[in-house]
Amino acid sequence: MNSRERILAMLEGRTPDILPAMPITMMFAADQIGAKYLDYATNYRVLAEGQIKVAQTFDIDHVSVISDPGCEASAVGAPIKYFPDQPPAIDEENALLSDPGKLAALTVPVPESSERMRNRGLGVKLLKERIGGEKLVEGWIEGPCAEAADLRGINNLMLDFSDSPDFVRALFEFVIKMELDFAFYQVGMGADLIGIGDAAASLVGPRLYQQFVWPYEKKMVDVLHQRGIKTRLHICGNTRPILQGMGELHCSLVDLDYPAPVSDARARMGPEQVLLGNIDPVRVLRDGTPESIYAAIGECHRQAGPHYIVGAGCEVPRDTAPENLHAMMRYAREQPPHRLAN
Repeated sequence: MNSRERILAMLEGRTPDILPAMPITMMFAADQIGAKYLDYATNYRVLAEGQIKVAQTFDIDHVSVISDPGCEASAVGAPIKYFPDQPPAIDEENALLSDPGKLAALTVPVPESSERMRNRGLGVKLLKERIGGEKLVEGWIEGPCAEAADLRGINNLMLDFSDSPDFVRALFEFVIKMELDFAFYQVGMGADLIGIGDAAASLVGPRLYQQFVWPYEKKMVDVLHQRGIKTRLHICGNTRPILQGMGELHCSLVDLDYPAPVSDARARMGPEQVLLGNIDPVRVLRDGTPESIYAAIGECHRQAGPHYIVGAGCEVPRDTAPENLHAMMRYAREQPPHRLAN
């Protein structure tokens, strides 16, 4: 099997030859080609070069256009802060919807007409052309809670759950329309899978998650699956209180950040859910040794069972030693899915 076939086999319930590996690399990938991160995030040619370089150097099974949370927000006029060598960031103090009344005037952007959304789509297209026969090409969108926080401001949104629930629902409806259009655009450009980043969802408790966030995540995932599009759910942070709901979304792949034990996810999501993670990207992957990293991934594999994809809890830190990432990949290359360490 090649890398693309390996991931698809795992996600489709077939048995791959060895464990797939899909670590998130962004700043690490930019550094591999000596690029400033501003260029990586805003120039699809630079991003594609970095992704191909890191995938080939470390034998990673996929390439991805994930870069920063400002892509969609910029398309509707949200102020974004740009830095020479750090990810673009939402300008919280000047959030686009600091006045919630402005929501009614927003229109869903056309991806082809938005500079940054189009840039991401062109990144997908270039990756598909250059390496898509060998590596799986991953598109990326923001989830409903994350994008709502980008537009409204995270602090405002957290208060809105109690103070303005109807506004939250209207905002989430707008967001999923925008994100689904963006997902379809990327699939049309060649994406094999759509990653959904919903980091802000880890900041709400299980009651608010089930009442507000989960129904819109579910709607988003269901529409994508109805179109035959595979999904990867990525929620940074401590998702332990909402693991049950995350599993009930039935995404093709669920990422686990390090505060959420793999064993807990397996118990609450059932034996068939494909899991990825969950080693601490800093204390284990960046600061560990090749031996300790290999052992840590082996423990994740043991807890997850055969439906498992190798990766860290979140992004590979940019100053991770190459031998450490190689150690994580070595585990994937040496282990069939059903061979579990004692």
